[in-house]
Amino acid sequence: MARRYFGTDGVRGVVGKELTEELVERLGRAAALWSRGGRVFVGRDTRGSGPLLETAFAEGVASAGGNAVLGGVLPTPAVALLALDLGAVISASHNPPEYNGVKFFDRDGRKLTDASEEEIEALLDEPAHTDRGMVDEVGISADSYIEHIVDRFGSDFSGLRIVVDCANGAMSDIAPGAFRRLGADVIAVADEPDGSNINMGCGATDLSLLSRVVREQRVDLGVAFDGDGDRMLAVDAEGNAVDGDQILAVLALHLQVDVVVVTSMTNLGFHHLMSDHGIRVVTTDVGDRYVLEALRRESAILGGEQSGHIICLDGHVTGDGLAAALLLCRSLEGRPLAEAVRIMPRFAQVLENMALPKRDLSAGLRREIDRMNAELDGTARVLVRPSGTEPLIRILAEAENEAEAARLCGTISALVRRELG
Repeated sequence: MARRYFGTDGVRGVVGKELTEELVERLGRAAALWSRGGRVFVGRDTRGSGPLLETAFAEGVASAGGNAVLGGVLPTPAVALLALDLGAVISASHNPPEYNGVKFFDRDGRKLTDASEEEIEALLDEPAHTDRGMVDEVGISADSYIEHIVDRFGSDFSGLRIVVDCANGAMSDIAPGAFRRLGADVIAVADEPDGSNINMGCGATDLSLLSRVVREQRVDLGVAFDGDGDRMLAVDAEGNAVDGDQILAVLALHLQVDVVVVTSMTNLGFHHLMSDHGIRVVTTDVGDRYVLEALRRESAILGGEQSGHIICLDGHVTGDGLAAALLLCRSLEGRPLAEAVRIMPRFAQVLENMALPKRDLSAGLRREIDRMNAELDGTARVLVRPSGTEPLIRILAEAENEAEAARLCGTISALVRRELG
């Protein structure tokens, strides 16, 4: 059965339109039924719609005879670590404030498989039980999370000057405090959430604020999280952006791994660097859940996405922006960030998002994309895929220089528009 509501990262949509209180309550009930009436640990980000949807979700859990344990505002990876019989996060991650969503973790902190999400969808129309469950609130969840992350991924950061962009999201109190606890001199920005400013002109989706403050304050580097804290990007001392591919490259060499898992969006330069160092690269579809599945299948510990999902399973169960930021700073070993990331050659990438009436790629379109990539023979490439989180077709063209990447992007965009427009 094809999933109707779930995308690559849970159920997501504009609140009051695609995502209603009624749907969230049904998701809570279905999830509790799927977990056989167990305990569901619930966290949320800082969106204004969060408390209302949290209440609706908890009502759904209780109506199925389950127990909802509310942890309040927490980063997504904290919920993964603290999951009971099930973990649930009320969040739309990097999306604008008008969006929200629900995503799940199993008792081991793993994102649910497609099959499990299909099973939950099949239970959406089940009626409430006569035996009602409970709704409880806990107030020490953030402390437990910080203790674990600092102890496992931190180091002595005395002398480090850093700007921390919290995206006005779930990391707003947690991340600056974690760096200060380790001795860093911290300037926190976008750390005053008001319910409507999450991800707005800040955070991992917009590095302009971070870049400006890093240059003005003349610090060593800056890190930026997304709204729910499972992604992290950085800028060097000159304010230049450092993406997930570059961060992953630095970590792969620092941790001396023999295999790393990435997605189809990962820069060709990353593949070249890993090949030079004898590190095997496993490539998955876009989505950190698929990276996680491959990591466990390969018994590997390190993987990630260009967008900033960095996953280190040596002491964790999922991707974590704060853990990644601490690891990155630890891996510098006194070097400037710009010097550390210089090890990875970067192919030029041109991206285009297209809102089109149709999103299913036809067999003919797929054949033409395959033909183009065969002709490019690894010197460049094109990638076309439907977004799993937004109603868009995403196009990537990659080549050794910007002009060639732009030419390829224009060619494939015209083809896609002709076929799907």
